[in-house]
Amino acid sequence: MREANVFPTYRGEMEYVCLGCKARYPIDELHYTCPSCKGVFLLEDTRFSELEKTPGTAWRDIFDLRAATKNPALRGIFRFYELMAPVVAEEDIVYLGEGNTPVTRSSSALERLVGQPMAFKNDGQNPSASFKDRGMACAYSYLRHLVAKHDWDNVLTICASTGDTSAAAALYAAYVGAPLTSVVLLPQGKVTAQQLSQPLGSGAKVLEIPGVFDDCMKVVEYLADHYRVALLNSKNAWRILGQESYAFEVAQWYDWDLRGKVIFVPIGNAGNITAIMSGFLKLLRLGIIEALPRIVGVQSEHANPVFRYYAQDAEQRRFEAVKVRPSVAQAAMIGNPVSFPRVAYLAEQYQKLGGAGSFQVVQVSEQRIIESMLLANRHGHIACTQGGECLAGLLKAKELGLMEEGELAVLDATAHALKFAGFQDMYFHDGFGPEFEITPDKKLANVPRLVIDQDEKSRLSEDAFTVQAAQNVVGILGLDKK
Repeated sequence: MREANVFPTYRGEMEYVCLGCKARYPIDELHYTCPSCKGVFLLEDTRFSELEKTPGTAWRDIFDLRAATKNPALRGIFRFYELMAPVVAEEDIVYLGEGNTPVTRSSSALERLVGQPMAFKNDGQNPSASFKDRGMACAYSYLRHLVAKHDWDNVLTICASTGDTSAAAALYAAYVGAPLTSVVLLPQGKVTAQQLSQPLGSGAKVLEIPGVFDDCMKVVEYLADHYRVALLNSKNAWRILGQESYAFEVAQWYDWDLRGKVIFVPIGNAGNITAIMSGFLKLLRLGIIEALPRIVGVQSEHANPVFRYYAQDAEQRRFEAVKVRPSVAQAAMIGNPVSFPRVAYLAEQYQKLGGAGSFQVVQVSEQRIIESMLLANRHGHIACTQGGECLAGLLKAKELGLMEEGELAVLDATAHALKFAGFQDMYFHDGFGPEFEITPDKKLANVPRLVIDQDEKSRLSEDAFTVQAAQNVVGILGLDKK
């Protein structure tokens, strides 16, 4: 078992690769967009072919052995060190307990209702309660590496967020400490109270900008272009690398056999679906998996630029940003996703190797998103609204005939349900404005509540109150006497 704790000796040689003009840049500075054409980057290990000399079965054994490690640097996403950021020193790796989130098979009752075998990967069980910790663990580890290399004495980390990114960025900055300080920009009035409290609690400077996420993103992009700041949105290619660990973990959970699996992923800024495709492609290239799983991206009708792109004829496709409307899937409420060029590039690679149906995008209504979240949670899951979006996507895929009998759907619950508890409460109390286009189902929203007048309680003795309250419970539940 000691071998599981030994840090890898392999070191890669990584470069930024622009998806626009194909220019390459060294990694000794932080780059977010190409200096030549403003295109977005992927990171490439130019020594990756060295890894191909190790058989896929041997890689499986290596990663399976590390699953039992007690070395903090290998316990999280860096269990798959060679496949992600193999330039970071062991002492620079930041580990807060991220990764290794459970894949929970759905109850037989829920599977009967849906008509498909299914499971949720509960990424809300990451430290800041969302999948964003995967990317931040990698981005902050590399930032720590750069700080040590250049002896920087003051680094301002900054991000735009719909909630989850800011929580993760602030948490990891607080852990690393000096010389890092954290600033987050949020769309004013469009982040849940639970999400707003997280960066505040971690000590970040929180600035609210009128508008939506896309407006915040423009501000941080301007700052990153003109000032020395470390941008931590998914324009940061190191974050994409960290999020590839989701794909690696899913593959490992199913003993590296992904045949008959369909991965459902909500699309917001498109970094997560980018990372998941990239991760599976790496596993296939190394022979660790023998077949790609199918991937279905899901978008709300209120924020659907990627769906609109793929709904066009392949020869005439043209990407256009959309003006978003209010959505309960707040983390996906993005009309101009930064990572779209990565999606287009990787989806083409994915379909070449996995077939035309290996990558698809569906859109769903807000009504179905919130009710799918409730459906999942009432059958024992802890899915957020984005997890509800994935279940809604599965239901839509079945309606469109995209699912085969017996295929296992693996749904991405990107955050913890408690982050979006306010939306559940709005559903139960019919509190949605008309812009959400959600009308609560009276049967689903009719949650019995025991109400006893406070004045009546004060008039009764303790025993009399107990009897009165119990009789009210009996009236609601229709209990029979023994």
